[in-house]
Amino acid sequence: MTDHGILSNLLITIQPANFIACFIGALIGTLIGVLPGLGPAAAMALVIPLTLKLGPTAGLIMLAGIYYGSMYGGSTTSVLVNVPGEPASVVTTLDGYQMAKKGRAGAALAIAAIGSFAAGTVSVIALQFFAPLLARTALAFGPAEYFVLTALGVILLSNLTGKSRVRSLIMMIVGLILSTVGMDPIGGLERFSFGIETAQGGISFIAITTGLFGIAEVFAVMAAREKPAEILPVRFRELYPNRQELKRSVAPIARGSVLGFLIGLLPGPAATMASFASYGLERSVSKHPEEFGRGAIEGVAGPESANNAASGGAMIPLLSLGLPFTPATAVLLGGMLLHGITPGPFLLRDRPDVFWGVIGSFYLGNAMLLILNLPLVGIFAKLVRVPSRYLMPIIVILCVIGTYGDNGALFDVWVMLGAGVIGYVMRGYGYEPAPLVVGLVLGPVMERSFRQTLIISGGRVESLWESPLCTAMWAIAMIAVLMPLLIRLFKAGRRALSERGKA
Repeated sequence: MTDHGILSNLLITIQPANFIACFIGALIGTLIGVLPGLGPAAAMALVIPLTLKLGPTAGLIMLAGIYYGSMYGGSTTSVLVNVPGEPASVVTTLDGYQMAKKGRAGAALAIAAIGSFAAGTVSVIALQFFAPLLARTALAFGPAEYFVLTALGVILLSNLTGKSRVRSLIMMIVGLILSTVGMDPIGGLERFSFGIETAQGGISFIAITTGLFGIAEVFAVMAAREKPAEILPVRFRELYPNRQELKRSVAPIARGSVLGFLIGLLPGPAATMASFASYGLERSVSKHPEEFGRGAIEGVAGPESANNAASGGAMIPLLSLGLPFTPATAVLLGGMLLHGITPGPFLLRDRPDVFWGVIGSFYLGNAMLLILNLPLVGIFAKLVRVPSRYLMPIIVILCVIGTYGDNGALFDVWVMLGAGVIGYVMRGYGYEPAPLVVGLVLGPVMERSFRQTLIISGGRVESLWESPLCTAMWAIAMIAVLMPLLIRLFKAGRRALSERGKA
């Protein structure tokens, strides 16, 4: 197809019906991201019947808008009230909420919007030009490679918060244990549900994260019993990042865009894994790692860029091969099939209007989201001024609605409340919830890939390190484990030489 043909197909998006569909989808996605619990997959499933009346191109553009719009909205409640609107925004609470407590909520939200726009644009350009090659690379990963990849993730992300490595590892293991509750992914047998019918499908991720972050924060505020501090008037320009914050955000946004896009090519909760991986990367390369967890702008810029880039990366296997690697893209695949569209190698040849229409909606939708979000930063930032006695009940209501709406089960609400109590107690003893969430996310992928590897190889454990990819990832894992020890030995040696020189 010529450049003229590509351009003309991309312009399909600005046709009135498609333009309106893109705007509505992006707006719904933003609102879904703000509301904890519902998630893009559930929202897209609810909207599919409506899209059938719009036709294939406009309908799929609306579904795509909900998908990437939710990545934008998820950061709002993470920054303002410490409740992640989306699992991918969990890591944003670590520094975004701390920035809000310091009066920099507007800056955090603006950087999240700018980073999301930049990363979304980068991922779409890569999607447009490198989809076939990158999709083939993703297919090189078999069950053994995925197990090693998740094991590497556990090692790299276990010390996510930069505090006690032992306590973080304990939390990671707890998350892995919780991920085994429900149905056996291979044999289909019920396990660890203790006769509770609702638990047969597993412990709700939404219930756990909402409890650990949102409800635990409510308990902490209630226990403090402090009078709301008087908030000084803030000038409009102070709601946006200053020059220093913008300068510190450029590199994290670039790194997060590339890292998120590459992780988006892999099966599993790509956006969530990308945001956690980006946070770990930024903390490791930062000249001031001690600032992370206390309001580092890099801790918002990198992860928010990564989770949006991952949403673009996840579209490559869907459009090129018809393989949905995330729940949201699985719903989008269902929408395509209902519209009579079969994604795969022949989609571009048979329905270029749909292929380029969806890609064009990413360009247009990202611009819409940036225009929508930046002017509203001031309105979002004003939420910080709401007294706790009014804000905390609203948070509880949002948490209950989001958790109950996930599965329509009262059991999940009780799980959320229990997780909130445990999360509050954990904070008192210095245990951070973020590693537990990582374990909960990686657990199912790790177990499934490990058992598939053993089944395929006839029980040969050696198959976990035979391939070059597995060997390379195990080597990285060993370096990650030994590096802190080597750094401490190196510093101790330098101190000894320094003291000997002074003597």
